[in-house]
Amino acid sequence: SLRDVLSYAIGYARRGVHYVPRVVATLNTVRPLFESEWQTSAALWLRNGGPEAGKLWSNPVLADTWEKLLREAEAAGTDRIAQIVGSADRSAADRVNDQRRKPDQMLAFIGLRPGMTALDLSAGGGYTTELLARAVGPNGRAFGQSQPPRAVDAPPRPPVAPEGNASPQLPAPPMASPAVRRTSAQALAERAKNPAVANLSAVVRTFEDPVPPELAGGLDLVTLMFNYHDLGHMGVDRVRMNAAVFAGLKPGGLYVLADHAGRPGTGISEAGTLHRIEEDFLRKEIEAAGFRLQARGDFLRNPADPRDKNTPEPAQPKDEFVLKFVKP
Repeated sequence: SLRDVLSYAIGYARRGVHYVPRVVATLNTVRPLFESEWQTSAALWLRNGGPEAGKLWSNPVLADTWEKLLREAEAAGTDRIAQIVGSADRSAADRVNDQRRKPDQMLAFIGLRPGMTALDLSAGGGYTTELLARAVGPNGRAFGQSQPPRAVDAPPRPPVAPEGNASPQLPAPPMASPAVRRTSAQALAERAKNPAVANLSAVVRTFEDPVPPELAGGLDLVTLMFNYHDLGHMGVDRVRMNAAVFAGLKPGGLYVLADHAGRPGTGISEAGTLHRIEEDFLRKEIEAAGFRLQARGDFLRNPADPRDKNTPEPAQPKDEFVLKFVKP
């Protein structure tokens, strides 16, 4: 974030740094010009008798200015996220999903900017993909990835328990009339009919090779929301997938994952039963691909969840973590 970038500069400006001999020599060389022509600069650089090697120099006015710019930028970002989440043309189903997914905090945590190119892995019905498309704006692009249909002669997968209710404490959504089953690509195409998210596109590719060649090395962001654990029981080669994501991102690009927290030591072993994954296990797999952990989001955590059920008992939110990685 901008605050992460400027925090060090603000600290140095406010607390001060020590003059080194070369800087002292340079300032003394131009001292006559400071005193005769650049009085404002002289008041800053030559105060308290002028520079001396090892002497502490600070600039609290500059620190205050950066802080003011940060506050204004963060306020503008918060207002923009509120506009995105509150858009009147978002579907009623997405608004219900907002109650547990906290999209305002998720978008703020990710730090999306207009003009970015984002890829949402395992896009499903496109809830996250649409939010990304709105956040990157008309000059950005958002792609939602889904798997190609399985071959008819593919070996059967092991039996998997249905996904539990991650928020059993919330009222059940109203029953909708039965809908025609659609593929993820069809669901995304339907969303893209809305002019507000005409920058949204579907990508049908395997998890092991999710980045289209034309986007290779050009992605600013990749997300994978609450489905990394499923890759375990699906038999996906996660090493290949994470390497492909790393290659697809620009240097400085972000890989943001959220999932249902498992108990220490369980790894990904409960993916097909409790639909959970151990946070440290996931982190180590992503770091093994070359990523560096940049931030943890705690806004979906629930320490009271025993993490031993698919649907928590007693009724309470499922403990969930959010991790943001960066490609160095």
